[in-house]
Amino acid sequence: MHIALVEPEIPQNTGSVARLCAATATPLHLVGTLGFSLEDRYLRRAGLDYWPFVDLHVHPDWESFTAALPSGRRLAFSSHADRSYTTIGFREDDVLVFGGESRGLPDGLRRELSPLYAIPMPGSGVRSLNLSNAVSIVLYEGLRQSGAV
Repeated sequence: MHIALVEPEIPQNTGSVARLCAATATPLHLVGTLGFSLEDRYLRRAGLDYWPFVDLHVHPDWESFTAALPSGRRLAFSSHADRSYTTIGFREDDVLVFGGESRGLPDGLRRELSPLYAIPMPGSGVRSLNLSNAVSIVLYEGLRQSGAV
């Protein structure tokens, strides 16, 4: 599996996702314009000393990303989707795609990657989960289904 963050905005979230990727040996792809520098101290602090263990790939745009990683399904996640991530039969070559914290995925990608999947939130008053929490939930379910954990 691979994790792709499209235009992430908050360095601490990306650092936490990087730490998750290091812990699970999952490649991390940062796609498009980042809302921070990869040298950002908050990004480094969130990843602590795990950065050398992250299989990190940075792509200037979606086209470069898809050209670099031609195989595998691209499964996109959004708090506005109607389908639950629990309906997915995950495969080892899946690419799990998440948008930036405040905007989500760009409209063009939402259309291209349809159907989108959500993490059910039966509580009220919360618009979405923290990006790093959402990535963790979905990734571990995918790894569980594929027998990796």
